[in-house]
Amino acid sequence: MQSSLRSFGSLDGDSYLCLPLSVAESVHGAVCLSRNLPARPYSSVDLEILTILSRPLLSLLRDFWGKTKKQASAPCEPTLEPIIGSSRSSQQIRMLIDRVKDAEAPVFIYGESGTGKELIARSIHERGARRHKPFVAVNCGAIPDHLLESELFGHTKGSFTGALRDKAGLIEEANGGTFFLDEVGDLSLPLQAKLLRLLQEREIRRVGENRTRRVDVRFISATNKNIEAEVERGNFRVDLYFRLRILTIEVPPLRERKSDLFLLIDYFIDRYARQMKKEKVYLSPRALELMMEYSWPGNVRELQNEIQRCLVLCGDGGLIKEEHLSPKINPGKEVEPSASFDYHEAKAEFEKRFLNLALRRFGYSKTRTAQGIGVTRQGLFKLLRKHGLG
Repeated sequence: MQSSLRSFGSLDGDSYLCLPLSVAESVHGAVCLSRNLPARPYSSVDLEILTILSRPLLSLLRDFWGKTKKQASAPCEPTLEPIIGSSRSSQQIRMLIDRVKDAEAPVFIYGESGTGKELIARSIHERGARRHKPFVAVNCGAIPDHLLESELFGHTKGSFTGALRDKAGLIEEANGGTFFLDEVGDLSLPLQAKLLRLLQEREIRRVGENRTRRVDVRFISATNKNIEAEVERGNFRVDLYFRLRILTIEVPPLRERKSDLFLLIDYFIDRYARQMKKEKVYLSPRALELMMEYSWPGNVRELQNEIQRCLVLCGDGGLIKEEHLSPKINPGKEVEPSASFDYHEAKAEFEKRFLNLALRRFGYSKTRTAQGIGVTRQGLFKLLRKHGLG
């Protein structure tokens, strides 16, 4: 076994285990182990060796990167990465953001909770012509309906109990910039009518005031509700629906873009490890398998929280193992087995993990599992009994 920083073409060996050396979200090289076949599979012990080898190199790279960045620093426009990933849907969203960033027409963002709708809205603002003006966001579901009108449109002194002075609303505060209304599907019908007037006339009226005020805002809205269904139920105005959905960006859930998981995991590990002043942290192969199998109902926000939790639990070991994962991701409470160099033990461990994966893949139907992996039902039952899975 040998470590090397050379290109793959000059490595002497038939199989490789590599860790990327990433700094500031860019890969600048890799530390690799190579060996000649046949040989046992790489284990978490090998991964830990690579982690230790990478640490001094990462420190040197960070020092060099920091000095280079300081020397090249100059005033520049702020940029936000709206959505991380290489899937087709992620590429499509980035393309749409670039196309709508300077348009004055309303933008409507649809997606499940936790998919990053506000991040996309902020990215549209930061990349567009209004980037030097305010970006104001409000969540309709977070403010009681009787207070929301005053928050959005403002009020005059004495217009209701507690109105001790004139107050501009959030829409006025966004004048010249972008106003982002999250969970617009939660708006009451009276507020929907006021919102429609704002979109059509570009003017508002404060609570308790007779005169109107002109405003110049770029309007972006978002929801996790099926607005078409809300229109059919009479909960959402059809005229407002068509006014909002001139430009639409649909954000798919994380379970439909699993290929983005690798990049997202690496991004969040690097981001939060730096915040916690940790050295580079990696995922064990089995922990990564479990994360790839999970459906992520909370989407990117849930993944973000999971990574933060794992970084705390893994301590200073530099490796997130399966036992560090939440019970919902690791329901079997799997623990990394101790490294074994015995062929029969390694074969038995592989069989057990393979059977667990196959059962999950075929919905725990033993008939379908047997057909899927190419054994008879009797043969499958024998293997399950052998490994205590039956």
